[in-house]
Amino acid sequence: MYSQSTRSIRITVEPTYLDDQSAPDEQRFVWAYHIRIENQGPETVQLRSRYWRITDARGKVQEVRGAGVVGEQPVLKPGESFEYTSGTPLPTASGFMVGTYQMENETGERFDVAVPAFSLDSPHLPKRVN
Repeated sequence: MYSQSTRSIRITVEPTYLDDQSAPDEQRFVWAYHIRIENQGPETVQLRSRYWRITDARGKVQEVRGAGVVGEQPVLKPGESFEYTSGTPLPTASGFMVGTYQMENETGERFDVAVPAFSLDSPHLPKRVN
């Protein structure tokens, strides 16, 4: 599990390799990632947009931007949380993701909340002895 807080908003990520959706012989590796967004601060906030930077094992980068997450722009009052699961495919057996959520408070101020970098590792990685 990976976790990081920005301005009292805690983001926790748990990636899972999806063997049943992957096809290693066809260079297709798929992961789900479960995200929990917790408002540990004193102000109500709304998640407005997301940004992802997805990097595969060859260093190829894909950037994804969009409104909300999974079709929602959740409002989180102090002490509330929101959870969702999404996924990503890669052409390599490993990679990593990092990103930000843009939040907006009740006064209209927008600010970015960091999503911690997390590793995407499959059981199909070559084994190495150090």
